[in-house]
Amino acid sequence: MPDSIDASEQMVEGWTKQLQQTAARYQAMAERMQGQTVTERSKDGSVEVTVDAKGLLKNLVLADSAAGKKMADVSAEVMRLVQRAQARIPELLQQAAAETVGGDQTTETLVADAQRTFPAPPAEEPAESASDRVRRFLPEDAEETGAAAPPPPPRPAAPPPQPPQQQRRRRSSSDDDDDFGGSILS
Repeated sequence: MPDSIDASEQMVEGWTKQLQQTAARYQAMAERMQGQTVTERSKDGSVEVTVDAKGLLKNLVLADSAAGKKMADVSAEVMRLVQRAQARIPELLQQAAAETVGGDQTTETLVADAQRTFPAPPAEEPAESASDRVRRFLPEDAEETGAAAPPPPPRPAAPPPQPPQQQRRRRSSSDDDDDFGGSILS
């Protein structure tokens, strides 16, 4: 019977050692991912964003050339670059997992979750800028684009003229008994 107890203890020790090694590899992966950042830059170099492994914006750089652009275009470019940077996080996670943990069901689940959290950005629409999409709905921009401005909304009809107020009678001592028809404030 002592042989089976020794074998059981060795088996438990083996599992414990294997769990500790696996935990150490996952800890190494987590530490590696913690220091990872992704930087994306606009084609013209006017906007640069950096996100961390959690997808949080860590740095935003606007070049002087961005000052001449419409703010709607700059903000749309920032958001597009942030999404593009975030979409690269699952790739970084997969690479870190391959180098530290290896491929197993847990890492596949982690990568799949990261892909759902940070999906690939939609295809770009080069035909029109963000400000063009916004401007279509703003009436004050119609003059700038050469389009006819919509007519102003109709004004409410003016109220009918009021009849002139009756002139107040000044009270005299002879009108003391007449308390009707006059203002109580006069």
